[in-house]
Amino acid sequence: MRILLIGGNGFIGRRVAAILRERGHRVAVFHRGIAPLPPALEAIRGDRNHLSKSARDLERFAPEVVIDVVISSGAQAEELMNAFRGIAARVVMLSSMDVYRAVGITHGTEVGPLQGLPLAEDSELRHSLHPYPPEAMQMMRKIFTWATDDYDKIPAERVVMNDDALSGVVLRLPMVYGPGDPLHRFYPVVKRIADGRRQIIFSEPQAAWRSPRGFVGNVAAAIALAATDDRAAQRIYNICEEPPFSELEWARKIAEEMQWNGEFLVLPPERTPRHLVQPGNYAQHWAASSARIRHELGYAEPVALEEAIRQTIPWELENAPTVSSAQFDYAAEDAALAEV
Repeated sequence: MRILLIGGNGFIGRRVAAILRERGHRVAVFHRGIAPLPPALEAIRGDRNHLSKSARDLERFAPEVVIDVVISSGAQAEELMNAFRGIAARVVMLSSMDVYRAVGITHGTEVGPLQGLPLAEDSELRHSLHPYPPEAMQMMRKIFTWATDDYDKIPAERVVMNDDALSGVVLRLPMVYGPGDPLHRFYPVVKRIADGRRQIIFSEPQAAWRSPRGFVGNVAAAIALAATDDRAAQRIYNICEEPPFSELEWARKIAEEMQWNGEFLVLPPERTPRHLVQPGNYAQHWAASSARIRHELGYAEPVALEEAIRQTIPWELENAPTVSSAQFDYAAEDAALAEV
């Protein structure tokens, strides 16, 4: 098959492209040309925010399937479908589990009772659009430069799934970790263990909080599967590992791999150092189900959980992010520990 990845030269996209190429597909990547592509991939240079300006180059490749890795808004989805209607047979958009009402409850943008779990593809979505406040979006765009000011996956999903002439697939991604993770999700625990901390503090609500996660190699495999399996047409799929572990359980798994024999302490929020208490309603968990993609497409993770953790830790140690010293205020943590 001829498969085009839009924005496919980043953390997730490069792995999707590699898997597709290994399976014999002809793969082109539409990107800005900031970083070089592996030689086996074809490059089409352009700007995702001005897709129509590259219409001739995209049409010349004549993709059968288009995977939009960096779609950000309903307006971008309109442009996407317009660009490939009559050319491609299917469009696959990478969405996020931030579409669910549960995410809005945690962030305080949704009212009402806690949302039931697990979050499945037919679970209630957010009623309020634009899930993140302006200051959070500003920070998000420093990391995910493709995100637009009007970021929201819900309008984009509606456009992609309701086109009469072009089939759509929506993949709702979890919190993705692994080598290359721009958010360095393992780093807070990895750094404290590497720094020789003997006790690591968690705030009680966050220690128990469960959210969907996925190793980047496994998420990429699921994307490649959905893009090339005709049974995925007009379907929405959650992609995530099961069972969902709590933040404390994840920390313990990291500690076990690093052979750390220290102690995790769970404290009430009022006794936890301020830099370790995140705002939000953590009574609302985000635990999700990926049963649909497993049952309908036969998806299973090619990389075991233990191996995924084993690959991630050394990358975190070798690629330490720039962080504020306030995020690792060991003096405040020691003071809290002294009161226990």
